[in-house]
Amino acid sequence: MALSSEKPVIASEMRRERSPLSRKLDTGFVWLTGVFAISLAVILLTIAIQVGYRALPAMQEFGLGFLVTQRWDPVNDIYGALPQIYGTLVSSFIGLILALPIGLGVAIFLSEDFLPTKIQRPIVFLVELLAAIPSVVYGLWGIFVLIPILRNMGVALNGGLSWIPLFSSAPTGPGMYVAGVILAIMILPIIAAISRDALVAVPDTLRQAAYGLSATRWETILKIIMPAAFSGIVGGTMLALGRAMGETMAVTMVIGNANKIKPSLFDQGSTISSLLANQFAEADGLQISSLMYAAFVLFLITLIVNVLAELIVRRIRTKV
Repeated sequence: MALSSEKPVIASEMRRERSPLSRKLDTGFVWLTGVFAISLAVILLTIAIQVGYRALPAMQEFGLGFLVTQRWDPVNDIYGALPQIYGTLVSSFIGLILALPIGLGVAIFLSEDFLPTKIQRPIVFLVELLAAIPSVVYGLWGIFVLIPILRNMGVALNGGLSWIPLFSSAPTGPGMYVAGVILAIMILPIIAAISRDALVAVPDTLRQAAYGLSATRWETILKIIMPAAFSGIVGGTMLALGRAMGETMAVTMVIGNANKIKPSLFDQGSTISSLLANQFAEADGLQISSLMYAAFVLFLITLIVNVLAELIVRRIRTKV
């Protein structure tokens, strides 16, 4: 009781010691950050309205059939984005499945005391530096380095497991699997860096309390540290997934850009982003509206994924 009664006294003394200029600066900072936050929401809403408005002719022409039609025929003005929606989801899912466990492993390795600080800091810098490499560089690396490597692995999988639909065709070079691996490499630094920041932000008192109760290092990490940092890890994962869904140049260079749905991961495919990159410059009329419709669908998919992530985080928080 004595401690709780002293805090308001100390806080009131600190308020009295602050100068009028300091209070004005604090108030101005709060207003400035509020304006920035509202501006971001307004910009996001404006983009959605403009894309949706430009997509209206295609929405009126094709309706929801646009989402389940595989034909993209600019000559006859018939458009459907099902192959691109499928390619966006599948390539992003492959990338996330590959990147998530590795990214979490890197985050744990670089947040706990597995390495001396002098060695840990340069590695953290290098991991964060990977996120700054332009996507076109990843695309070129994928064409000249990754595809030859993955082709040999694909031939072996097709030779032994061709009875599985996912490996039913022989790899020819670009394909859905190459795009998935490229996306995994591109989103790995995002997952690792944000997850590490979330793990580092967990108070040391939790670690010390767990060790005090005779928990091992891995029991502490898996049962105490990771649940405490769960919201940050999910946030980083969803940010990475959004990056994977919207990635354009690297995916366009390695996915093959075929407008058909095929079950094999070794077949060529396309994504909504690659469709926009390939056709927007030469499109006109209803084709532009259809591309805007596809972009609006991508916007909605990303929004739905983020809303689901927020719901998951809130549900976990209520249980913890």
